[in-house]
Amino acid sequence: MGFLAVVVGAAASFAFGAFWYGVFSNAWKTDSKVPLDDDNNPKNMRSPVPYITCAISLLLVAGMMRHSFATAGIDTLGKGLMSGAGIGLFFVTPWVALFNGYSMHSQRLTLINGGYATIGCALMGAILTLL
Repeated sequence: MGFLAVVVGAAASFAFGAFWYGVFSNAWKTDSKVPLDDDNNPKNMRSPVPYITCAISLLLVAGMMRHSFATAGIDTLGKGLMSGAGIGLFFVTPWVALFNGYSMHSQRLTLINGGYATIGCALMGAILTLL
C-alpha cells in the first residue's frame, strides 16, 4: 500500500502543479525570465525533460515524506495535511526564497513557487495518510 500512496501522492501534486502554474502562468513567465518562443510559451515546453524531472522529484519527495510520516507516527488526515503543509512552507519555500534572492528573481516568484510547494506538499501529505 505504501508504494501506491507514494505514486498517487506524487501524481496528485503533479496535477495540482499543472493547475497552479496554469493560473499563475503569465506572472511566472514574467518573473522567472524563462526564455519564450514566438507563441509566448517557454521554449522547453515541448521537451519531456522538465516533466520527467518533476515526476521523479515528486516521487522522491513523496517517498521521503511517507518514510518520515511512518517514523513520526503521522497517520491521520489532519496530521498528514498539516505536516505536508509544514514541509512545503518551512522546508521547501525558504530554499526557494534563498535561490530566488541570489538569482535576483522577484519575491512574487517566491510566492508562486512557494505556494505550489506548500499546497502540493499538503495535498501529498493528506494522500499519504489516506492510502
